[in-house]
Amino acid sequence: MNKEYCLLAINVGSTSTKIAFFRETHAVVSETIRYSSEELARYAGLRDQLSLRTDDLLQFLEKNEINLREVDILISRGGLGKPGPAGAYKIDAPMCEDLLEGKYGKHPSALGPAMVRDIAGKYNKPAIIIDPPSTDEFQPWARISGLPELERKSAFHALNQKAAARRVAGEMGKKYEDLNLVVAHLGGGITIGAHHNGKVVDCTHGLSEGPLTPERAGSLPTQDLLDLAFSGKFDKKQLQARLVGRGGLVAYLGTTDAQKIEAMIRQGDEKAKLIYQAMAYQIAKDVGAMSAVLKGRMDAIALTGGLACSEMLTGWIKEWVGFLAPVFIYPGEDEMTAMAEGALRVLRGEEELKKYQ
Repeated sequence: MNKEYCLLAINVGSTSTKIAFFRETHAVVSETIRYSSEELARYAGLRDQLSLRTDDLLQFLEKNEINLREVDILISRGGLGKPGPAGAYKIDAPMCEDLLEGKYGKHPSALGPAMVRDIAGKYNKPAIIIDPPSTDEFQPWARISGLPELERKSAFHALNQKAAARRVAGEMGKKYEDLNLVVAHLGGGITIGAHHNGKVVDCTHGLSEGPLTPERAGSLPTQDLLDLAFSGKFDKKQLQARLVGRGGLVAYLGTTDAQKIEAMIRQGDEKAKLIYQAMAYQIAKDVGAMSAVLKGRMDAIALTGGLACSEMLTGWIKEWVGFLAPVFIYPGEDEMTAMAEGALRVLRGEEELKKYQ
């Protein structure tokens, strides 16, 4: 009889920590611990939040009577570390230091690996990350921008994109590594990737490219952006916030809530319809661009993430891209299960554990 594995997964976000205890892929108990912006503003840097976040994780374990001696492996969502191939990586000191220092980019997800490594070390348990957002499998042409001083970089929702791609493969009765897919993660951030034989060979950047999103401006007319930057209306920090955080839907419509926007549309708000439909249009354009990356040989298109719950939005996207390939829709973003599935592949010897370089 095969062993039933127990896993502990954590996903640290800007204002929350998601925790789940799994038996195989069944989440026995889970919780999302939320923090207010005011509460976190008391901490000068990411490292300063470690004790707060770790204490709350330990309280979760105690409250739910989870014995770490019975846990086979601990998994964290990855952070913005050194770019490298997708897969499972052992969490070690160099990785944690790069993440907490923000060497390759700053994001609260940097806290997760450090938290997991500290706890796992006390119980001599393995600690890993799966498909971090700094996953880089770009083909050479994808790195060229148009200016030698600026290289296109890979930064996308690798964990959820890869999980959706594997779901498509499962439904088609094929291996992920044998398929050509375009996967669109639709959430507060939107990324659209070309998956060729198990690798994301090109993808829109999660912060600076692609469609407008609920809170991000996406790709912009560069000359006009340059004029805006030197107009005197914004300093650098204000303009950065305008591009990521207060751009996209919220800039046009005053809200990031897709349900509110859809209610506005149903009530006859033509501006809301124009902007929301423009987001669908831009998503479809980038799906089409990634289909060209795959030379038109596509097995399927997958739409996933929180916005994939919107039948209005996905319906518009399908109208524009349905002629390219079958469209699979996986509403929501189940990153916790994706982490558990990755950890099980490692425990079962189906995937080799990589070392952070």
